[in-house]
Amino acid sequence: MTPSSHTQPFLRRDPAEVAPWLETCGEIRCLIEAQDGAAGEVHHVKIQDARLHYHAHTDEFYYVISGAGTMTLDGTDIELHAGVVVYVPRGTKHKAVGDLTVLVVCVPPGVLNDIHEL
Repeated sequence: MTPSSHTQPFLRRDPAEVAPWLETCGEIRCLIEAQDGAAGEVHHVKIQDARLHYHAHTDEFYYVISGAGTMTLDGTDIELHAGVVVYVPRGTKHKAVGDLTVLVVCVPPGVLNDIHEL
């Protein structure tokens, strides 16, 4: 759904209604996408041992919905569990390990074209 295809100034998406696909971090469902014209993107992600990567132009905010694991940020490991929020500034090499479901907010939009695997 793009802004020009709806008459309301808002968007509503249910993760259960969005088809997932595999990406660097795991199984991703894009709830708010770059083409929606919003100030950022929102992704619902089931992480299972993501690959190390960074984003040159995009900051990310991870909110752990469920599960537990760790995240490596520029060589530092931190614990993740439900309720934890992590800010990942652009340029930070990162990956999450474990069985996690997270909501990722990406600012500005366009993160799917800004994934640099290491």
